Amino acid sequence: MFVDEDNITELAVQRWATAHSPRLGELMTVLVRHLHAFAREVRLTEDEWMAAVEWLTAAGQACDDKRQELILTSDVLGLSTLVVQLNNRFAPQATPATVLGPFHVDGSPTAPYGFDMSEGIEGTPLFFTGKVTDTEGKPLAGVVLDVWQADADGAYEAQLPEIDEARLRAKYRTRPDGTYCIRTIAPRGYAIPMDGPVGDLMRRTDISHFRPAHVHFLIDEPGYRKLTTHLFQEGSEYLDSDVVFGTKDALIIPFTSRTADTAPDGTTLDTAYLRAEYDFVLQPG
Repeated sequence: MFVDEDNITELAVQRWATAHSPRLGELMTVLVRHLHAFAREVRLTEDEWMAAVEWLTAAGQACDDKRQELILTSDVLGLSTLVVQLNNRFAPQATPATVLGPFHVDGSPTAPYGFDMSEGIEGTPLFFTGKVTDTEGKPLAGVVLDVWQADADGAYEAQLPEIDEARLRAKYRTRPDGTYCIRTIAPRGYAIPMDGPVGDLMRRTDISHFRPAHVHFLIDEPGYRKLTTHLFQEGSEYLDSDVVFGTKDALIIPFTSRTADTAPDGTTLDTAYLRAEYDFVLQPG
C-alpha cells in the first residue's frame, strides 16, 4: 500500500501496535494518533518541524548529572503536575503531592534531629518542626525526610559547578513519637534556569519564569505511598503564578518570626529566626 496523507496515521498505528508489551503498544499508538492530529491541526511546516527537532536536541544536550532540562520542559508545560495528579490521588487528609523538580540530588547525608543543613551559608535561620503520621493520626517513627532547597539567592547546589559536597540538602529521621526538627535558612523565590532551550522558548512569551519560596520534601516509607511535595511560604511572591504549576493551598504555611530565644532544637539563638510547623500525613499503600 502506498502511503499518503490520508492513511499514514493508521499505517503507523498498525506498526506500533505490534509492540511486545501491551502497555507499550497502547502508549505508542495513542502517541502517534495525537502527534499526527497535532501536525494536521496546526498545519505543521517542515521548518517548524526541524526547529522542534533542533530544540529537543539542544534540551537533551543541556542535561547532565546535575541539570535536567527535559524535566524542566515537562514542568513548564504542566505535564509534570498533570502526571503527579493522575498518579497521587490521596485521601483528603493526606499531604498532597507535587512535582519533584529538576534539582533533586540522590545520596544526601543523614542528619540528626535539629541538624543545621545550612551550616556556613548566609540567610535567616528557619526551623521546620512537626510530626509524620498515617491517615488515622498514628505517629510514624523512623521515617526518613529527604529535604533540599535553594539558598537565599535562589540557587540550588546543582546550579553551582564549584560545589562538590552536599549543600542545603540532608535526610532527617523522625523520633519514636513521629516528630522531626530541621534547621536551615529561609529560601527565596527564584527564576527557573533561563540560560538553556527552555529559557529561550519562554522569552518569546509573557509567562512568568519564577517560583514562590519553598522547600522540597521526599518521603518514601515502606507500607505507604511515596510522597514528593513542597512547603511554600505564606505570603511569598508568585504563589498564584508558579511557573511549574506546583502550588497547592494545603502546602502553603506561615513562616512565623521569633525573637532570640531557645530554638526548637534546644539551642539558644542570639538572633531572630523563623519557624514553620507542619504535620506530614502519609497515604497507606
